[in-house]
Amino acid sequence: MDEVLLTPPDAAEVRFVARGVVSAAIGENGLTPLQEMLIPAMFLSMTGHSVELAEVKPIGAAEFAHGMARRNRIFRERVVQTMLLAALVVRPLPETVADRLREFADALDVDDDMIAVAQLYADGAVDLAAVDFSRNGYLGNMDHLRLDALHCEGLDSSWSAVTDDPALAGRWGELWELPVGTLGRGVADFYRDRGFVTPGLAGSAPPLLAQHDWVHVLAGYGTTLENEIEVFAFMARANDDPRAFSLLAMVISLFETGYLKAGAGLFEADAGHLRTKGMAERLGDAMRRGALTQGSHDFLDLDWFSLADRPITVVRNEIGLVSKADSAVAAGSAGPWQPGGITAYQLNSSKVAAESEGRTHIPWQPDPNRD
Repeated sequence: MDEVLLTPPDAAEVRFVARGVVSAAIGENGLTPLQEMLIPAMFLSMTGHSVELAEVKPIGAAEFAHGMARRNRIFRERVVQTMLLAALVVRPLPETVADRLREFADALDVDDDMIAVAQLYADGAVDLAAVDFSRNGYLGNMDHLRLDALHCEGLDSSWSAVTDDPALAGRWGELWELPVGTLGRGVADFYRDRGFVTPGLAGSAPPLLAQHDWVHVLAGYGTTLENEIEVFAFMARANDDPRAFSLLAMVISLFETGYLKAGAGLFEADAGHLRTKGMAERLGDAMRRGALTQGSHDFLDLDWFSLADRPITVVRNEIGLVSKADSAVAAGSAGPWQPGGITAYQLNSSKVAAESEGRTHIPWQPDPNRD
């Protein structure tokens, strides 16, 4: 048996992998304009090698699997997920593409729950697909360890809200007492500047969804829907568990195709945001940054309060967080306190929240030093 190949792919192998991805995801009328932007951007960000789609030749599943024989299961799983991502941005998703995804995955000896979701999308069974997300996605099952990380009890489901828990609300309120520059204080400012309600209080987001707010601050992403795509791409790729890909599939289904009507206990469908100019580069860069973190990180199953009093820069260094690529920044990737990193609705919510609580409103101000 040939030795397993563990080195990063060179330019020739990247072109070969691109053949498989395009062959699995292409429709009868060719790639969509979004696919034509997304696929090269992903390969360039993740491998450093460019792909010219005009030079990509079709390849069958069996031949492609033979070419991937020296790659281990983890590598092959990531390849299948790249195929899935390239296909899941299309609506309607052709049945032929869904079948081809299954064919390539089987040839590569990879099983991913999102293939079944893709097949349901292609069948037009979007309601069943939503159920499949809840049942088989990465967060389909709750356990006591995740409950411990959330510091709350009695959740009915992964995305349940907790709106009357003084102890939990108090824990979040204590973040205000931390010094400026710490991760916890950054999250407190993040909430205040957007008028967000902390878990434990009426009108708050689910505690599990609040976990990802810490990632916004840690990784330097704002709170537009485009930023949400970046954050979930970063989280999905930072986790070595391939099931975490369902997080990215979820936000693509919410904020690009609209296949999902709602998700994560709070988000509602708002399609078309991956087509925003520069988003292909931003998505690819977020995946790159996640992949380059040191170790495997399940950011939704992390007790963030144990890190709250630590300087943000220290936590970033400990996980090996790399800076955004210049191309992603130029494409519009903004941090929580950079222009483009907050919505008009959130700015107004902050003002309304201050007035309702009888406190002085401190308007959001750009502050690149906090990003």
